[in-house]
This record gives sequence, C-alpha cells and structure tokens, in this order.
Amino acid sequence: MPAFQTPVGTQREIALGRVTSVIARLLKAQLPDKKLCETTRTSNMGIKQLFSIIKDEAPDAYKESEIKNQFGRKVAIDASMSIYSFLIAVRSGGEMLTNEDGETTSHLMGMFYRTLRIVDNGIKPVYVFDGAPPKLKSGELAKRFQRKATATEGLQEAKETGTAEEVEKFSRRTVRVTREHNAECQRLLKLMGIPYIIAPTEAEAQCAVLARAGKVYAAASEDMDTLCFNSPVLLRHLTFSEQRKEPIQEIFLDKVLAALDMDRNMFVDLCILLGCDYLDPVPKVGPHTALKLIREHKTLENFVAFAEKTQKFAIPEDWPYADARELFFNPDVRPADHEDCEFKWDAPDVDGLIQFLVIEKGFSEDRVRAGAARLTKNLKSGHQPRLEGFFKPIPRTEEQIKSLKRKNDAKTEEKKKKLKEEKKEKKQSKAKPRGTA
Repeated sequence: MPAFQTPVGTQREIALGRVTSVIARLLKAQLPDKKLCETTRTSNMGIKQLFSIIKDEAPDAYKESEIKNQFGRKVAIDASMSIYSFLIAVRSGGEMLTNEDGETTSHLMGMFYRTLRIVDNGIKPVYVFDGAPPKLKSGELAKRFQRKATATEGLQEAKETGTAEEVEKFSRRTVRVTREHNAECQRLLKLMGIPYIIAPTEAEAQCAVLARAGKVYAAASEDMDTLCFNSPVLLRHLTFSEQRKEPIQEIFLDKVLAALDMDRNMFVDLCILLGCDYLDPVPKVGPHTALKLIREHKTLENFVAFAEKTQKFAIPEDWPYADARELFFNPDVRPADHEDCEFKWDAPDVDGLIQFLVIEKGFSEDRVRAGAARLTKNLKSGHQPRLEGFFKPIPRTEEQIKSLKRKNDAKTEEKKKKLKEEKKEKKQSKAKPRGTA
C-alpha cells in the first residue's frame, strides 16, 4: 500500500466521524436567541473591487466611525440586501434559525434586533425593497440560480461525507431571499412602526433618489453600485450586528469623483468595466487595469474599439455596456415627491408584535415587549437636530474647488507614499530570518 493512502477501514471511520459531527451541529441548530453566532461575510457587492480603488485612490472620500455618529439622521436602507445578509449571518450552529414548526426565522430576528439597534442610536430608517429586476439582470440572476443549485448538491454531499465546516459553507451558498421572507419582514416593519417602500425595480436606485432629494441623509447598502445610481452618500455596515464591531463606512460620491478626476460618465463606465450585476466581466481586466484603461480611453466605446483593434482584450460576445449604462443613469424609480415615497414613523403595535413574533414565530415575549418599549421611547422622543441642519452650504467658487483639489491630491499622494512604505517595511520584516536583530 502506498504511504500516502489511507486504509479503507480508517476512511470509513473518518467518514462516520464527519457524519456524526454534522448531525451534532444540526441538532444544536435550535438554540436560545442569546446564543446566536454571526458568520463573517466580506465582499464587494455589485461593483467588483470598487472599494479597494476608493481606498487606494481616494482615501479622503470615505470615513469610518461608530454608529452613534449617525445620530439624528434619516437613512434609506436597501431591505433586500439586508434580509439576505440576515439569512447568511444570523445563525446558530451554522444553520439558519427556525422555530418549533421548522419555519426560518433568521430574517425576522435580524430585522427586529438590527432595526432596534439603529433606532437606539437615534437613526430613523426607511426600508426599500426590490421590485421586479431589470431584464438586463436576468443573466446574472440565472447565474445565481445555477450557483445555488450547484451549492445545494454540494450541501447534500457534504452532509453525507463532509466536515461540519463544509456543510456550513455550502449552506450559506444556497441562501436566497424569497417573496415570503420579504412579506414577513414588511409585516414586521409595519408592526414596529417603521416605514418601508417597494421600489419598481432596484432598491438601491430608489434609495439614491431619496438621498439626492434630501428626504434622507444617505442610502445604506452593502451594494457598491448604489454610487452608480448617484447617491451622494453611501453608508455600509449599518445593519451589521454590534458583536462584529465593524465601523460604519461613509462614502461621499463627490469626493470620490474629485479624487479620481472623473465625471459621473467616466465613473459609471469604470464601474461597468470593473464588473457589475448586469454584465459579464472582461477577462484579464482587474481593478488597476480597469482604472488605467478608463483614464486612458475615457469611455467604454473607445476602450472597446481599442480592444477590437489591438486584440489585447477579449470582449464577451454579448456585452451590452450601453444598456447597463442606461440602467444606471435612467433606472425605473419613483420620483421623491411620489405619494409612495411619503413616509412617517409610528408607535409600534405591541399586541400585533406579540401575536406575530411570539405566538406565531416563537420569539421570547419578554424580549419582544422590551424591544417595543425601546421603539416607543426612541421614535416618539424628539431628537436634538444635528448642527448641519441649521446651515445652508454656500457653493464654492471655481478657484476654491481647484485649490481644494490640489490639497486633496497632495493628501492622497502623501497617504499613498505612507502606505507604500508600510508595505515595504512589512515585506522586509517577513523576509528577515528569525533570530536576527
């Protein structure tokens, strides 16, 4: 027998041990809500690697701070993205939470407690749900469905022969937000007194409309394409749990454009080239290459002509970039003054919450009542207005804008230089043999 081959008997013992481990994890799935664990999920949603470009090229265009720094603001939250993250993250023993009847409750647990945290910090949320997806997105949706089907097959195989970690990995990949999840969250929000809107198509596009109109301070989503829809401010990590201790990322579109020295047209073309939900990415075009190409060619039309002429890049056969651009510039949204975009925050329906969460879904009555009391206190009380609400900004002159750009460019170069030096020092320290001074 070769030295690397495991004996058949040992293989069976290992497989049995794995199955036993998996069963043990599954039996622990129904734990009290105080023992919830949260899995970490980090990715650039929507536009691939956009935040890494902002971090490197426009460090002054974003800031990170505690959630309490958003006190006194109204925020439009991408509900569908939030629900998806709750289904991924709010788990016990690697499995989604369920009640005694086997019904999934992770989305409701996440929506209830994360919204409480937001309101506790003086923020007034309005949730925006996805409507029908644009036709151009059907290709991406088909890919997601296929990935989930493949993951489901992998999950079954992992349950039979794999480790607990493999079961958890494939389980997360099978997650999708259903109409029932959305309907139950909408019912919950209504009972909590929290307003919500159903967008005609993309939720983040509708959030951007509300932010541009000043009806809310910012759009909140993990999806970076919210910036492509022209939201002046994007908040990320707002619906994360407190245990993760992730700071709120606050990204300012005008500062991103200024630092990249781009107008919105170039920025959207950059995002499409980076890879978005509507189109396949161009092979061999990473973030730095995409940035270089857009700066050099200015538009996707020019880039495509260059790629076809030189044969340096293989443009996908079906790559309707002009249609994708049109969806970012003219999405199907309701105007901010539409009657469906009028919203207010009400007192919670305590009896309704008890009926839904406690009687129907098996939540703790004491915790639900305590949560309702927090909602009543925080939504009814008049928060002290932020100072920014008392002052009307004065537009800068062209000379002031140029001067500010020069200062920002100098700051950016200084930060890049410092970052480069830190990477160099880190590399040198790793290369240094152990035991040397």
